[in-house]
Order: sequence, then C-alpha cells, then structure tokens
Amino acid sequence: MTNFDITQSETGSEDTQILAWITGIIEHDEQSLLKLYEATLSRVYGLALRITQNSQAAEEVAEDVYWQVWREAIRFDAQRGNVMAWLLVITRSRALDYLRKVDEAVPSESPELFLMEEPSRDGDPQDLVSALQMNLRLQNALQQLEPIQRQFVALAFFRGLTHEEISAFTGIALGTVKSHIRRALTHLREILD
Repeated sequence: MTNFDITQSETGSEDTQILAWITGIIEHDEQSLLKLYEATLSRVYGLALRITQNSQAAEEVAEDVYWQVWREAIRFDAQRGNVMAWLLVITRSRALDYLRKVDEAVPSESPELFLMEEPSRDGDPQDLVSALQMNLRLQNALQQLEPIQRQFVALAFFRGLTHEEISAFTGIALGTVKSHIRRALTHLREILD
C-alpha cells in the first residue's frame, strides 16, 4: 500500500503524466525515471545552482535528487502536494546538505581563545544582576526590530547560519538578507549604546 493516489491531487495532463512516471518509478521502471528526469531537470538543477552557486555542485545535487526519487518514490504523498514541489523540497535539502558538507572549518593556532570563560558559581551577586540587566536590555532591543530583521538576526547569531544559508533557508535574495542584517545591527548598536 502506498501514499500515492493519482486522482487526488494533480490536475492537467502534464501533472497526470508526471504522476504516472512516479507510479512507474515505484514499480522500478527506469524509463519512467528517465522521462521524469528529462521533464524536471531544468527546475531541479536551477534551484540547486541558485543555492550552491556552483555548477558542478548543482549537477551533483541533481544526481542525488533523482537517486533519492528512485529509492523513495513510494513515499510521495499526492495529498500533501504535487510532484514538482516534492522534487524541489528534496533539491533544497540536498543542496543545503552539500553546502554543509563542503563548509570547511579554518584551524586556529590558538583555539583556546575561542573558549568562553565559565562563569564562577561563587561570583559576586552584583555580576549576576548586571548580566540579567544586560540580557533584558538585549531582549528589549531585539523586540524593537522589524520582525524580518529579528528573524535574520536570530538565524545568524543564535543558529549560526551564514548570510548565504539564511538566503537559501528563507528563499530571500542574498543582498536583501545582508541589508536587513546590517540595518538590524546598526539599530541594535544605537539602542544599546
């Protein structure tokens, strides 16, 4: 029993054809995979290229996408969306995985400089009060940002995403992401100074 039901979600002859190819892939028909590949590669490759910014990486991602479709076509659920959306979600996921895989850490000659000093448990209560007050000031300052700026700052500083990763994650242009973060940091500096 599969989650696959042609009559439930797709409309139009092209969508019906794509669903028929998925049915063929479930039955391990290589021609169905080839036809799906030919019909959808430009969009899959285009998204992979937009995320990875590298044609060789985009080709590798596209290959991974169709390999995953071959292995997991039975998991496609037409009630949750159409085939193209499913392919693009897989593409986005594979492209982000690729970027994480190739993101090399730069070794440091003094890694101990990056270690945060553990706060003393027997410290001065005034230090604790100061830290709490600074935390409240920061929270209040963050609340004064526009929602999109607050989201980008949270993704960058609390989740550790790069500008490129934020752009890929949100689907918003890289330049727009950078502008919002720059304005947010300027605004935070003004509030906290």
